[in-house]
Amino acid sequence: MAIRVLVVDDSALVRTVLKEGLQREPDIEVVAAVPDVYVARDRIVLDKPDVVTLDIEMPQMDGVEFLRRLIPQYPIPVVIVSALATAHAELTLQALRYGAVDFVTKPSTGLGSGLSDTVKELVGKIRAAAKVDIAHITSHTEVAPRRSIESAALAESTDKMVAIGASTGGTIALESILRQMPSDTPGVVVVQHMPPVFTRQFADRLDTIVRMEVKEAESGDRVLRGRVLIAPGDRQLEVVRSGGTYLVRCHDGEKVNGHRPSVSVLFRSVAKYVGSNAVGVMLTGMGADGADGMGDMRRAGARTLAQDESTSVVFGMPKAAFEVGAAERLVPLQEIPEAVMQALKQL
Repeated sequence: MAIRVLVVDDSALVRTVLKEGLQREPDIEVVAAVPDVYVARDRIVLDKPDVVTLDIEMPQMDGVEFLRRLIPQYPIPVVIVSALATAHAELTLQALRYGAVDFVTKPSTGLGSGLSDTVKELVGKIRAAAKVDIAHITSHTEVAPRRSIESAALAESTDKMVAIGASTGGTIALESILRQMPSDTPGVVVVQHMPPVFTRQFADRLDTIVRMEVKEAESGDRVLRGRVLIAPGDRQLEVVRSGGTYLVRCHDGEKVNGHRPSVSVLFRSVAKYVGSNAVGVMLTGMGADGADGMGDMRRAGARTLAQDESTSVVFGMPKAAFEVGAAERLVPLQEIPEAVMQALKQL
């Protein structure tokens, strides 16, 4: 049975391109393409779509406010279609917090021709979103309130490190985990699949709500106790060793597993330079990026965990890592912070 999709965008051009592009897929049916959220509300009731694609900035009511009202009444998977701009990035991150499953970005120039790439990306995310049980997932992925987890109580060595990979659903999962981590947690390095601008906005927001310092990584940044480094969008991120310290290197390498930044690139570098002093964590996400790199980490003596199916928005990356033996065990989201701290103590 085809996935029934409702397209919501105030641009007639965007509606036309998205509708025509999606309709070419044999497993997707566009039930309607509408210009605003008021018409969308009526079509949701009438057509009962499986997935909604939603423009983030529209007249009368923006996508975030619509989501805030929609999800509690109609738990439908929503994929945001956002412009690649700072203001839109903040709105998109808010939309993810209100229950959107994922997002794609519109081209900044050449809207008509550039949208074809957006459609290709959107097709995969619609297929993934259609499998998400929003009513079930939202009950597990609400950001946990801050609570005190016992400090790492580790030796003063700075050799220990936590490496985290995430994709679809990862922004909320990361926020939930990092809010629980003590301020003296060994350095954390993160790859979250996200484009430029969005990674900076995401890091800046986390920096205001977690105990550790959070920043978008730049080449030469040291991995330090009490610091979280987020891979910049469209750059590969690796950890390297320089004398007695760890640094990160950001570069314009080829895409790996279709991604830049790639979790596999990060994890392989951690396996090479950090080895048995690392803890690897694989969070919710579509696909299998990171499974091979996590395998390298485990073979190098690192401790490895993956988010379980019941709390993952998309049980793709964690499943792949667990099935190939890269992740030692599956852990519910709410238990990951404690599991990480215990693993650090065992290194």
